Amino acid sequence: MKSQEEIQQISNLMIQDNTPYGGCGIYYKQRKPYASVIWSNGGGWDHVSVCPFKRTHVPTWDEMCRLKDDFFREDEVVVQFHPAKEQYVNNLQNCLHLWRCQSDDFPTPPSVMVGIRDGQTTGEAIKEAVEVLNEC
Repeated sequence: MKSQEEIQQISNLMIQDNTPYGGCGIYYKQRKPYASVIWSNGGGWDHVSVCPFKRTHVPTWDEMCRLKDDFFREDEVVVQFHPAKEQYVNNLQNCLHLWRCQSDDFPTPPSVMVGIRDGQTTGEAIKEAVEVLNEC
């Protein structure tokens, strides 16, 4: 997660409270208040939650990518969890969370299992996918 000093430089964030372990504020989109944001870095986890003020709006993939870019470094793997049903917590229907474990590198699948990377041909992707599947 970025440092508190870096977070304070986010141009579309109006910080309302800031502590050594996180903070909260209002996230702006197109110069209008868009969502409340809470961030923290304690308990072994980095965390950011975003809750749009328009309760019928759930953040899009692109909006979550922007949030990830604003609060985390480029080389950090950040996830959204879908826990076991018995551990569900859903206090606000349109609030989404980004998480990063501070103690471990989070394993990720080979990118070819997700799709074709920019600059990669279909043939290269198929060859790579075959290699990955043969390793299993």
